[in-house]
Amino acid sequence: MLERTSVEGAAGANVRSDLIEVVGASKTYRTVSHIDIAALEPTRLLVRDGEFVAVVGPSGCGKTTLLNLVAGLLQPTEGEVRFRGARMTGPSREIGIVFQRPVLLPWRRIIDNVLLPVEVMGLTPKTKYEERAQELLALVGLAGFEHSYPQELSGGMQQRAAIARALVYDTALLLMDEPFAALDALTREEMNMELLRIWQLTGKTIIFVTHNIPEAVLLSDRIVVMTPRPGKVREIITIDLPRPRALSLLGNRRFGEFTEYIRSLFKVAVKPA
Repeated sequence: MLERTSVEGAAGANVRSDLIEVVGASKTYRTVSHIDIAALEPTRLLVRDGEFVAVVGPSGCGKTTLLNLVAGLLQPTEGEVRFRGARMTGPSREIGIVFQRPVLLPWRRIIDNVLLPVEVMGLTPKTKYEERAQELLALVGLAGFEHSYPQELSGGMQQRAAIARALVYDTALLLMDEPFAALDALTREEMNMELLRIWQLTGKTIIFVTHNIPEAVLLSDRIVVMTPRPGKVREIITIDLPRPRALSLLGNRRFGEFTEYIRSLFKVAVKPA
């Protein structure tokens, strides 16, 4: 039997070191034709410090909207998002974001792309962050490529640089919006293992949006399963597979049980004609 956490229980549990709490947050967009479109229904979610949480669901279910609310890039129509117990009113320096594509500036060398947030926020001393950028590039396997330009690197290497950029100012929370979707299958597997290694070394909290169910099971402590639009949390599943994890886990029987159960949540019965 798979261990599952109710939506209310996950949000309301009294757990130490709570980092993010989504408290009845919803989001409705208004079109140019003045039509209201509900992207996210009132949602409750709690994420603990140091936890790896994946969010899965069909296209258009509000996964990215939820991530943007947590990032402070959007404000909820109703409810609120709390970071370390305080209501979020905008972006925080303690939250880093990795998008689906690396979004590196082609005219800047890799080291300068990694340091871009430091420049934008005016963080000092510069030498401190230059040293940290060098350390992070070594951590993600890009030592020796500091002075290369993005177009000189593969897609996977560019995404490694994007991860380093998101961590350069020592964020507490890393938000990742389908960061490996554009990569080929082999590179994606390599990046999955690299991300697990970085997470284990840094202890960062990660919220990871993906369409890929096996990827979510391989990486996560818990998986938030969302319904079709207007999105809401259907179920939160605890992944109790042992760590550290390796790609060999994909052939594990319990791994298969988790993936099949999550797939079953999205199956829609087809009525006979």
